[in-house]
Amino acid sequence: MRTRLTDLAEQAGVSTATVSRVLNGKHGVSAQTRQSVLAALDLLGYERPEKLRTRSAGLVGLVVPELSNPVFPAFAQVIESMLSERGYTPLLCTQSPGGTTEDQYVEMLLDHEVDGIVFVSGLHADTSSSLERYHRLRSRGIPIVLVNGYAEGVDAPTISNDDLSSMELAFRHLVSLGHKSIGLAIGPDRFVPAQRKVAGFTQNLERHFGETDPAPHIVTTLFTVEGGQAAAGELIDSGHTAIICGSDLMALGAVRAARQRGLEVPDDLSIVGYDDSPLIAFTDPPLTTVRQPVLSMGHAAVSALLAEITGTNASRTELLFFPELIVRASTGAAPVIR
Repeated sequence: MRTRLTDLAEQAGVSTATVSRVLNGKHGVSAQTRQSVLAALDLLGYERPEKLRTRSAGLVGLVVPELSNPVFPAFAQVIESMLSERGYTPLLCTQSPGGTTEDQYVEMLLDHEVDGIVFVSGLHADTSSSLERYHRLRSRGIPIVLVNGYAEGVDAPTISNDDLSSMELAFRHLVSLGHKSIGLAIGPDRFVPAQRKVAGFTQNLERHFGETDPAPHIVTTLFTVEGGQAAAGELIDSGHTAIICGSDLMALGAVRAARQRGLEVPDDLSIVGYDDSPLIAFTDPPLTTVRQPVLSMGHAAVSALLAEITGTNASRTELLFFPELIVRASTGAAPVIR
């Protein structure tokens, strides 16, 4: 027990006496300190004492498209953590090709009588999919929140990253480095975030270079490493010296495409990613990227959902969160053409 108390105290940043008071359910400990000790218990793999196990305030579904893109686990962690702090038990539903569909997950969540559902980059973001599924949920009184993918007409709060601003940040950065031939590697254009990125890229192409036809500068593939590699290959071969990518995974594929052609990043080709996924700072080279404010967006999504659950309608105006450009080593001055 002595080692356990010491370990918990070190992890939580409190004294062993404070840990003891929390474990024994004593008064005189702030809610924040108590939460730190409980988090330390969970992080170190200790089982919570029976007296510290609080009854769940309810179940909340969290539907994400997949976990192979690191940004989705990041959203899941933030949203699940905040739900747990508020006393709710999150039920994480992740999709995979050929696996359980979003609609099947929703039916399962309804069977579990969830109090609400958060959808992150779900079918609401796919303009080719019907929105009727969300209308049905609302007609049954189920509170929902949509993250990254505005769906007009759906009675739900929507939380999104500002994709137009993302493109402006990336484009302006590359222009400041002297690049005059900038390309966009993007995923399928049926998705709302992809459409907005294309619109932002197109606006900046005209604003900075006076070009009104973006087609020669945009390649649409998939939001994957392989998709980024294929798109970047086309853009490199057509003479672009810088590439903005629709995701960090695509940017890693762009780096691979450059190296296959014997090019150095950033000496010969500058690359900008999108998301600032965990570990992206440790790639080779460390990736310049546009950071989604995942923490703020996750908190806003949970706050909106809990407001809906408790009968206080959250705003139906889309909440746009401003991104941040994180400059690292994958972008540099435009190469001098000899």
